Amino acid sequence: MKKLKLKFNTRTYYAIGAIAIAIAFLFAALLPGLSGKIRPVFTSSKDGSDKVSVGRHPLTGFPIYEQMELPQVFGVMIDNHVDTWPQAGIDKAFLVIEAPVEAGISRFLAFYSNDQDVDKIGPVRSARPYFLDWNNELDGLYVHVGGSDSALDQISSGGTFDLNQYWLDSYFWRALNRYAPHNVYTSAKLLKRYVGTKEQAGVAPKRLYDTWKFKDTDLSGEPEVKNISVTFDVPSYVTQWNFDLESYRYLRSQSGSVHLVEGGTQISSDNIVVIVTDVEILDSIGRRSIRTIGEGKAFLFRDGKQFEGIWKKESESNRLRFYDSNGNEFELNAGVTWIEVISDESELKTK
Repeated sequence: MKKLKLKFNTRTYYAIGAIAIAIAFLFAALLPGLSGKIRPVFTSSKDGSDKVSVGRHPLTGFPIYEQMELPQVFGVMIDNHVDTWPQAGIDKAFLVIEAPVEAGISRFLAFYSNDQDVDKIGPVRSARPYFLDWNNELDGLYVHVGGSDSALDQISSGGTFDLNQYWLDSYFWRALNRYAPHNVYTSAKLLKRYVGTKEQAGVAPKRLYDTWKFKDTDLSGEPEVKNISVTFDVPSYVTQWNFDLESYRYLRSQSGSVHLVEGGTQISSDNIVVIVTDVEILDSIGRRSIRTIGEGKAFLFRDGKQFEGIWKKESESNRLRFYDSNGNEFELNAGVTWIEVISDESELKTK
């Protein structure tokens, strides 16, 4: 029997290559997107060959195709009072830390990168000391409107790259359709402009922060934990994260309703981390002291599964990290991470 031989000419090879590239672009477009222009898409060189990833983005963990410096981080205090719903831009943050403030209300520290474009972020609210500790581990520009006495004292002692609306209101604006103090907003463009002035003056701090370990989303297997509930003192601030089988991400609800931002997008995340730490009420107003340094119990939710371990943060400048029972650092899914801060394990419920 004669063997069948297939002959391909140059034109055929080009056609096959074009089809392969088109399929790759289509696949990338169908991936769940991360707002703010951080999630990379399929890229190819001019000659049609695929580019090889040179590593991962230091903040999101997505593949990158050119070496990059550590991006400037903006840590923005965002209000979560019921009068501020829906907020703006929080869905575009690559990392959000939610922790209680006065009266059992939660507040967000939302982190953005200077390689993102976010037109509106807020409402921006006041500083608290524990949020400073989490911001400074990323050498972030800490963006806020005033703050508690202890937070402002900590800022004035140095060590924080600070932008306070009280003194520099040209980098913020007040919305006319909301009442103070829930109406202050900023944007990535304004924050980049401020950092640029500091860099030109030679007083911007160096970026030396550490990175987490990242992996790709695991689409295999059935989810084991589909619902995560985090309780704060006030029922209006009970948070639910529901695992979505279509996107393999966690979708956020608050007070029993889908948590939407301005524009109608539901907040979502690739990782949920719940850390248990010491929370002390300091005064009659309800200001909190939250322990940020040391270690404590932690729960990681990723790929529809739950992992138990510990969190560690050795100093204000050291990165908060998460480890399993054998001391191995957890890998997080590339994308968005939300960290929920609670005082007792009973405030976390799963099913």
